[in-house]
Amino acid sequence: MPGKRVGRQALASRNGHPSVKERAASGKAARAKVPRRSNGMWQPSSDRPDPIGLLEEQAATRVAELVPIRYGRMLTSPSAFYRGAALIMASDLADTANSGIRVQLCGDAHLSNFGVFGTPERNFVFDINDFDETHPGPWEWDLKRLAASFAVVGREQGCSAKQRTGVVTAIVREYRTAMRDFASSGNLEVWYAQLGVDRLLAALRNELGPRRTAETASALAKAQTKDSLRALAKLTHVVDGERRIVSDPPLIVPIEELVAGPDSEELERFYRALFRGYLRTLTPDLRLLLDDYDLVHFARKVVGVGSVGTDTWILLLLGRDDRDPLMLQAKEAGPSVLERFLGRSAYDNGGRRVVAGQRLMQAASDVCLGWDRIEQSIAGGRRDYYVRQLYDWKGTAEIEQMRPKDMASYGRLCAWTLARAHARSGDRIAIASYVGNGDSLDGAIARFAEAYADQNELDYRAFREAVAAGRIDAKTGL
Repeated sequence: MPGKRVGRQALASRNGHPSVKERAASGKAARAKVPRRSNGMWQPSSDRPDPIGLLEEQAATRVAELVPIRYGRMLTSPSAFYRGAALIMASDLADTANSGIRVQLCGDAHLSNFGVFGTPERNFVFDINDFDETHPGPWEWDLKRLAASFAVVGREQGCSAKQRTGVVTAIVREYRTAMRDFASSGNLEVWYAQLGVDRLLAALRNELGPRRTAETASALAKAQTKDSLRALAKLTHVVDGERRIVSDPPLIVPIEELVAGPDSEELERFYRALFRGYLRTLTPDLRLLLDDYDLVHFARKVVGVGSVGTDTWILLLLGRDDRDPLMLQAKEAGPSVLERFLGRSAYDNGGRRVVAGQRLMQAASDVCLGWDRIEQSIAGGRRDYYVRQLYDWKGTAEIEQMRPKDMASYGRLCAWTLARAHARSGDRIAIASYVGNGDSLDGAIARFAEAYADQNELDYRAFREAVAAGRIDAKTGL
């Protein structure tokens, strides 16, 4: 496959601590073997897998009654379909050229998987916020998925082809510039780098003007109220004097409603065991903190678009009293969609894979991040999970309200953040040398993004036809 042209020597050589000159030379050598213009090529192979078949493969390992909800959410628009099609795009990217320089990939770096959240120090930062598919691989894969997501959404927003190209080239230019800055920085400088809210607002103020900046500041302030207390008010109520998670089937189903009688008690024992195992993956100080909470209720919850059908739970914990909640999310983590193309994960637990990738790529991560495995779930069989806070000052951009200028500004934030994440885990000097100072890569990936947006529309059309023909069942409005 074209993606196999260059080996993994760039990543492996880091263990030998080559000089800056040698690392830069490896990037130039990769550029000679895989020219930057080759990143603009997209043509489906003659033996391209059926995209609907790939979705059906994923469905086989998911909670069966939830799969139609996933399909229904993907049916709403080409961009919603794109969000659920990470496996399809990974299969396609495996047939494209890459430099051979590997990093820790997000694996699903579309524009909706970036946002703001609170750090352990209670600062507010912008970062990648979804790592379900994280896995080591070619840095180009993340950048291409990000770029194509803007092309897909730009079409829905009515942006012209010229405007979409302008947005994507701005994104790639920002990635290149940021990577070159990181290449000239020390290791600790890269590790400490983060995009705080003050810096974010300053950047937006220069580009969008005072009104749009004020609107963004207001949205950020609202995100800071999204915490466990808000989750308590929104998702729980008091039943017979006890706090319980509200039932809203099929999206939220308390554990006692999934199965009845003794089976419900047995299922609860399994998930309490999951929680105890998760605690063992935390540092001693955090275990002590969570030991002061009582685990009082569980419910299965449908989340996202691509994640629908994974075995995902919310856990209600209470501390000193009823107004001291902690709400956690335990989300199933199977193999990354990238593994069949890039090799198996170094971690034998999918939850640990997600947590390790998240900590490597994010500037600051949720203190409650942990993982475990249980041998039984409502979906049946052994399943791996990662655990995090349900709400932690989380906020996402309102994509539907973005104008082309807004999209370019937001895209640059995403690109800088992605470059920082890649610089932490891969050879930033080699990547900077490969991407260079010129705009060759910008134009190439802009061409790829448009071509892949075309492909996404074809796949979306095939998906709609499969639903209409009754090949797959989609439930809309959920």
